[in-house]
Parts: sequence; C-alpha cells; structure tokens
Amino acid sequence: MAVQDGSYERLRAAGCADEVAYVQACLRLFFAPRANITDGRVDVPAPTVSATPITATPITAATISAAPISATNVADIARLNKVAVFLLKALARAPANTAPAELPGWLDSYRRRTMSMNVACIGDSVAIARVLRDRQVDFVFLKGPLQQHLLYGDHFMKPSGDVDILVSPTGFAKARDALRTMGYEVAGKSRSVWWVRFLGEQHMVREDGARASTVDLHHRLQQPGSPSPRDTDGFLRRKREVEVAGAAMPIISAADTLLLSAISVAKAFFNREPCAGYVCDVRASVSRLSEAEQRRVLDHAAEQGLADTLLLGLRAADVLLGGDGTLLSDRATRMLARIDNADLFHMVMAPWLASLRWPQRRHVLWELCGREPVRYLAEAGWAASADLSRRIFERPATAGPARSEMIRIVGGAANHASER
Repeated sequence: MAVQDGSYERLRAAGCADEVAYVQACLRLFFAPRANITDGRVDVPAPTVSATPITATPITAATISAAPISATNVADIARLNKVAVFLLKALARAPANTAPAELPGWLDSYRRRTMSMNVACIGDSVAIARVLRDRQVDFVFLKGPLQQHLLYGDHFMKPSGDVDILVSPTGFAKARDALRTMGYEVAGKSRSVWWVRFLGEQHMVREDGARASTVDLHHRLQQPGSPSPRDTDGFLRRKREVEVAGAAMPIISAADTLLLSAISVAKAFFNREPCAGYVCDVRASVSRLSEAEQRRVLDHAAEQGLADTLLLGLRAADVLLGGDGTLLSDRATRMLARIDNADLFHMVMAPWLASLRWPQRRHVLWELCGREPVRYLAEAGWAASADLSRRIFERPATAGPARSEMIRIVGGAANHASER
C-alpha cells in the first residue's frame, strides 16, 4: 500500500476535479448529521458531486453520480488521504450504482489489507505495553487502531503500519533500551542528532520473519516549523486507559486527541501533503464534545500554545466536511483568512495541483503563533536551527537524493499510506 512515486504527477496531469469532488461528497455523507459513523446503512441524503470549485456554500442533498469519474483516480485520492474505508462505509449508505464499477472491489480489498495490518499493530502494541510497564517506563500510545476505535467505533478505519508511542524526554533512552530487549533497533537515519533532538523521535524496527514491526518512539509532538505543545509531558499525565484483549492500554485524552489531530493537519500543511484523514479525525473528535467541553478545549489549546493550530484544523474540517455552526467553528473562520475556501480545500485533499497558490511557510508559522512576534521569532529560530542540523547530519555520503526523497526527509517521516 505504499504511495507510488508517480501518483502526484499523474493526478496533477489528469486534473481530477470530478474525482476530488466525489471523494469529498462521500466524506460528507459519512459525517452527515443523521448518520451513524459506525457500520450500517442509514437513510440520509447523499451530497451532489460537482466539478466546480468548492465554496463556502454547503453541498446540496441529491444523488452521488459516478458517471464521469475514474475509479483509479478516486482510489489514488482516497489512498493518499487515508480515507478509503470512509468511502467504503459512505457508499454502503448511498443508492445503488453510485460508484464506478471497479471502485467497490478495490475499497473492499483495501479494507481487508487494513484489517490485517491493524491486527498486527494491536498485537505489537499489547506486547510493547507489557515490556514498558515491566521496565517502569511512563508512556502513552498515539493515533493508531486504539484511537480509531474511540473516534469511529472501528479499529480498522485507516492503515497503521507503525506503533506510535510518546514518552518524556527523560524517559526516552530508557524506553529505547526496553524496546531493544524485544529485538527492536534504531533504523537508518533516525539515529542522527536531527531526528533525536529536533524531530524528537526515532524509528525502531524489528524483523520478524516475513514481517517487519516498526515503532515510532516520540518525546516531541511537532516538527520544527510549526508550534509544539508547551507541555508535552501533560499528554502523559492526562492519559486514559482502554482494554484490549484483557490488557489495559494507555492512550491520550479526548482533548489531546483533538489537539494531536490538529497538529497532524498543520504538519501536513507545512509539508504540502494530503491530509483529509487527519481532518476527519478533527471532526470526529469535535463531534464528541459538548458546548461546555468545547470551551474547555479552547482554553486547553491556549495553555498548550496550540489555539491557532486547533483553529486551522477546525477550519479545514468545516471547509472539507461542511460547517456545523458550533462554538469552535465560529472561532475558526479567522485562521488563514487570506486563503479562500476553494484553495484551502484543495490544499487539504489535492495539494499536488499546480494551480494552488501556497502561502509561504513563514506566513503560516506567523498565524500559528497567534501573530505574536516574540513567539514567532523563537519558533522560526528553532526551525532554522533544525534545518541547519538536517543539512549537516542528513547530508548523503555520495550523490544527492532524488527530489521525491528530499520531500520525504523534510517531513521527518516516510510519505506512505500508513497512518503516522
């Protein structure tokens, strides 16, 4: 399920306005007000698909039309945005013959591969939790199948190829040593100062016959270039537990799940990667908050220095999925206001489009810092130091990397279909 190197170029050449609109229509159907986002058909109107640019006007209730679209392009758009299973569930509620002939079979196959991958991820997580607890390491799981179940009632909404774990900076080396006792070893370039110091993570891999198991061990939660939480250890203090196969598994709180989803949107925006899957997580997280809880989460985000990061994720959710008139939606309209809804929508779902007028990264950082000069200078200085470190420690020994690999390195993570 790896992203093909030619996918961006092929989608850029094809245009795919109808296919992009079709994917959006399916996502809006999935999140329709009367819909139950767990399995099962629900009698809800399906949104219209249009090739015209997305505006602030909501999609009207009508029938999804599959006539003019390419199943291959829809599949690529869904895969790159990590929303293929969302489409599968949405189409189960839609009238018959609303998907291109080849699409349902591909979506079903993708779902089965996702189930296989996530079952393995859950098994790895249970084993890792046992070892880290035995070594008295304070940790919490990020994202992955456990979060998906809490948001959607389903462990298999998005493929999770890695187990993401957060520990405190002081516990990082101890957690790494504990994972080594299980056969995990630090992979490749993530040994460098740039990865450990600036990205605040390392990839650890264990070869287990035909399958490789990967852990992303974190002590930071955002890459340089976007604001990081002021109190990362707070994600550990506020953790909750869910039971999986008789084992208690620590995961981040509901409010922190929303913040982490917004962080992922900002990171994807910085790297100019498709991120509709993360935007869906933002909407799913918000849908579980009462108005009083929404006020509290705004205060919580402000305390973490992530108020504007949260608002960017919320505005992206309203543009992609339709505004729902909540307190959070009302606050989000000011974020990156100079970018119109049509451009923001395509930046989320189709960032490969050559026609997009991307804002400069320093402008985005300025907005995410609340337009506060002192904070902006501190974050910009950190980003500049990180870039210098990357140039020193990530310099290839021989010829320079291909352009596609440079894009992957800048993001601090592989550009693939697994949930990061």
